[in-house]
Amino acid sequence: MIHEVETQWMGKMQFNALVNGHTIVMDAPERVGGEDNGTIPKPLVLTALSGCTGMDVVALLRKQGRELNDFTVKVSGEISKLPPITYTSVHLVYELKGKEEDKDAAFEIIQLSQEKICGVSNMLKKIMPVTWEVNYNGVGIFNSKNEMLAALN
Repeated sequence: MIHEVETQWMGKMQFNALVNGHTIVMDAPERVGGEDNGTIPKPLVLTALSGCTGMDVVALLRKQGRELNDFTVKVSGEISKLPPITYTSVHLVYELKGKEEDKDAAFEIIQLSQEKICGVSNMLKKIMPVTWEVNYNGVGIFNSKNEMLAALN
């Protein structure tokens, strides 16, 4: 199987990407010649990561007959100071709300997504650190940054 994306220049700094029949608009801010009609391209990498792992979590919880009341994945990417500007690390925060008895299952599924299933996370881990944390019903239950620091000491 091959994924294909077609991207068309729309003038100035705007490009429209056709992805599986869906249009994603990319543009630059006005200060660099764009009209700010869409996102700049680089954060779409973070978007792909959040969508990939988020879909893993929802699908696997559903398969177990579990439902969430609310679920958000926040992704931050630290960028380099010098060109080429790249992400140097990525951190995900999973914020879930649901039944207390589903907390352990949700954590195990997130761990499975991060360690084995999410292809975007797997690709990014080959080139930079990808850390993650889990908050369930407003309580922090895991932070891989803390685990990394503990392993270093």
